[in-house]
Amino acid sequence: MRRHMLSVSRVLVASGLLCLSFGCQPAAAEKTGLSNSTSVGGLEGSGEGQASISETGAEGDAIVDERVLVVQVQLPSSELTAGIPGDGPLTTAQIQSWIDDPVNHAPVSFELPLGLNKGTGQVHIPEDNLLTKAKIELGRQLYFDTRMSGDGTIACASCHHPDFGYARPDQFGVGIKGQTGNRNSPVSYNRLFSRAQFWDGRADSLETQAKGPIQSPIEHGSNHEDAVRAIAGVEGYQIQFEKIFGSGSLNIDNIARAIASFERVIVTGASGFDYYEQLKPFLDDFNEEDLAELKEEDPEAYAKYEVAKAGAEEHPMSDSAIRGHALFFSEKVGCTACHVGANFTDEKYHNLGIGMDQEKPDLGRFSETNDDKDRGAFKTPTIRNVALSAPYMHDGSQKTLEEVVEWYAKGGHPNSHLSDKIKKIDLTAEDKQDLVDFMHALTGDFPYVEQQRIPE
Repeated sequence: MRRHMLSVSRVLVASGLLCLSFGCQPAAAEKTGLSNSTSVGGLEGSGEGQASISETGAEGDAIVDERVLVVQVQLPSSELTAGIPGDGPLTTAQIQSWIDDPVNHAPVSFELPLGLNKGTGQVHIPEDNLLTKAKIELGRQLYFDTRMSGDGTIACASCHHPDFGYARPDQFGVGIKGQTGNRNSPVSYNRLFSRAQFWDGRADSLETQAKGPIQSPIEHGSNHEDAVRAIAGVEGYQIQFEKIFGSGSLNIDNIARAIASFERVIVTGASGFDYYEQLKPFLDDFNEEDLAELKEEDPEAYAKYEVAKAGAEEHPMSDSAIRGHALFFSEKVGCTACHVGANFTDEKYHNLGIGMDQEKPDLGRFSETNDDKDRGAFKTPTIRNVALSAPYMHDGSQKTLEEVVEWYAKGGHPNSHLSDKIKKIDLTAEDKQDLVDFMHALTGDFPYVEQQRIPE
C-alpha cells in the first residue's frame, strides 16, 4: 500500500540563522541570510510543527521578516511527482497559477521510508540546490521533455523510464538515431544517497550527471547552448525558471539542478524485506511465553511488536526469500561485501570479471583515475527494486537475476584485477533460487510520476 503524507507547517524566518530541513531556495537564503543545517524528516531542534530559530541578525538582534511554509512529506511521495493538476497539455495558465502559490516554493522536509531510513546519514543534497516542490516539478517536466535532444526524440526518461524500473530493458542505452554505447543504463532512483554518478563515477554529483548526456553525440546528440535555447523558447519554462531561480537564470546549470531535484525524490518504498527486518528481532529473541510476559511487563514494546507483526503479514516474504535472506547475509555467500547498508551498495568500484575476456575490455573506473587497481572496476549498484530493471551489470550481459547468481557462484571471470571479494561459491539449485527470491523481496513501491504533462 502506498502511504503518502503531505502537511504544511508555518514557521517564522529570522534575518539571522534558521535551521530548516532540506529545501530552502538559494535565492531566499541569500535574501534573508538563511543557513540550512538539516536533519532528514524534521526541523532540527524542533518539536511538532516548531522550528528552531537562532536569533542572530546582522547586528545581533532577531528580526522577523516574513512567514515561510515548510512542506513535510513521507517519501516516496506522489504529492511531489504527480505533476501540476489538470488534464491534457500543460498550459501556460496552469503553470502560472501553480508557480504563484507560495507553498510550492517552500522548503521540503522529508522522512525516508522503513529500511531506507537507516541511511539518513548518507543523504546528499547540495547546499546550492535544496528542494522545493516547484523545483522538483520543473525537473519532472524536463526529465520527460525530448526538446533538449538534437532531433527532439530523446529525453532522460528514454533510458531511465519509470515503466522499466528507471532503466531501459535493452542491453545498452539507445540514444539519438538509434545509436548505442557499450554500457547498460544505470537506474535513476535512490540517487539521493550517492555523490558520484555513472558506472565509472565520472560525475561528482547528480547535477553534473544531468548535463553529460545532453552533449553526448550518441545520447541526446545536442549541446548545452542548443538545449538551453530550446527550453528558453517555451513560455511555460521561462515563467518557472524566473520564479524559481531568478531573472535571467535559464541556463544549463539550473536545468541540471531541476532535473537532479526531481531524481532525488524518486525513492523506493518499504519492501517485504524491510517489514521482515522490523519483525526479526522479536522472532529471534522472544518465544510465545516471552511475548506474553512482554505484553504484561512492557506494553509499549509489545505494541511495537504488534505493529511489526502486522507489517510483515501485510507484506510477507516467502519461505524461499527468507532462506535467501540468510544466505545473502552469510559469510559463506558474502553478498554484503559490496551490497551493504540501507541502499544495498558500498558506493565503491569492483572488478567482477564482467567483459574482461574481451579483446579490448571496458576498463571502467580506471579510465577516470588511471589507478591500476581500478582496471575493469565498476560502481556497485543498489539492488533495491533490482527485479524491475533487467538486464544487469555495466554491459547488460546478464539478462536475468538467475544469470547474475550463476555468475557470482562460478566466481566471475578470472583476470589479474579481479576483486578479492569475488570467489567461487558452492550453491545448490535451491540456494540459487532462494537468493533470486530474496532479491525480489527487496521490491518496494515507487511514487506515481506524471509522464505526459509538459509545457506546450
